[in-house]
Amino acid sequence: MSGYPMEPATAAKISTRALPPSDQWSPALVVPAPVCRFENFLGSERADSLPEYAISRRPDFTAGTVLDPLTGQVSHKGRDSLVFPVTSEVFGQHLADCLPLVQEYLDQRAALTQSLTVLTAHGEGGHYGMHTDASRVRDVSTALSAVYYLHRRPRGFGGGQLRLYDTVVEDHRVRPAESYRTIEPEHDTIVFFPAGAFHEVVPSTCPSGRFADHRFTLTTWISSGESAQRPPGAPAGIWQWLAHAAESTRPIQDLARDHDGAGPTPLPPADPATRRRLPAPRTTP
Repeated sequence: MSGYPMEPATAAKISTRALPPSDQWSPALVVPAPVCRFENFLGSERADSLPEYAISRRPDFTAGTVLDPLTGQVSHKGRDSLVFPVTSEVFGQHLADCLPLVQEYLDQRAALTQSLTVLTAHGEGGHYGMHTDASRVRDVSTALSAVYYLHRRPRGFGGGQLRLYDTVVEDHRVRPAESYRTIEPEHDTIVFFPAGAFHEVVPSTCPSGRFADHRFTLTTWISSGESAQRPPGAPAGIWQWLAHAAESTRPIQDLARDHDGAGPTPLPPADPATRRRLPAPRTTP
């Protein structure tokens, strides 16, 4: 006991008007973009041969471009990288074999039938500012972006991480959040995420200045090639919110060809013998 006389407590109503703005409850919802990542995607033998192939094609690389969604003008604003459009049956088959598992994990059920792929290289100061991949696909609400990392070992560059931004949903409006997840560019790994997600590549360093020490990727956009129709009254899940946020980055007119020169390639069906699946859970005796 304190020795002081007790006074009866009186209930009081606290108005939000009396609270400073930082203490008022906000209905803003911050949603992380769905993402999944595979290690040892192609296997050491295939993966280790890819950097040498990229290095041998140095004369075929050109400066990567960006597309202004309002004017349709192609420029290099906000981007410093080299690109080279490629196709590969082996890489396409690996994509097809893991796609059912990726779609199951990311809760995406669209029929994806084609892909665009470019080989990219980032050297000293190489970067790609915050953007979406809406300019690469016809229907951003169902399309996937995939980034496969490859480089010589030991690694000759620093930085170059992928930042995948969360999405803020507030009062039926959507925008990229300030928060993000960071994905390291590890050799023979691949990451999948919605094409409508805002993301960026942070600046890389390349102390030697040699092309062989650049950060390389196979960057792919997987889509259906057509716009999907959402049933009337269907709930707007994260994929729809991401597509809505990315709408401001979509070009007004569809382009016949990707602005980095890549052409669509049909995806093969998944091979039953090599299709990737989650392992069955262990059972205890």
